[in-house]
Amino acid sequence: MSTVALGTGPAGARDPLSRVFAALADPTRRAILARLADGQATVNQLAEPFPISLQAVSKHLKVLEQAGLITRGRDAQWRPCKLEAAPLREISEWTERYRQFWDARYDRLDSYLQELQTVPKADVPKADVPKTDVPKKTDEEK
Repeated sequence: MSTVALGTGPAGARDPLSRVFAALADPTRRAILARLADGQATVNQLAEPFPISLQAVSKHLKVLEQAGLITRGRDAQWRPCKLEAAPLREISEWTERYRQFWDARYDRLDSYLQELQTVPKADVPKADVPKTDVPKKTDEEK
């Protein structure tokens, strides 16, 4: 399992949106965020369900922290991790524009399909499908 190194790669993952998408690309990190949606947790608590080392979990947490998706506090001897919702809101707002675009496309397709259903079958042009000649098998091929 590898982690995404932020600030590398073709886009550089330097802008906030790219960092968030890079962090969300890993299923382990998404599972960590899902757990943190229930409340704060320590590294040990977050590591419990995963068959990976504490060091690997810490690397995942570092990526999430660099993307602004979590913060790590200090409470006596433990450092609780906390989900930060702002970057997820930005992702939601960014994807909303595309949802609206696709909704409009689906509405147009739905209208077209409704129109096709109201046209009498006799008026619907048949597609020109070229007939292909299938060669007959010779005695050797049978």
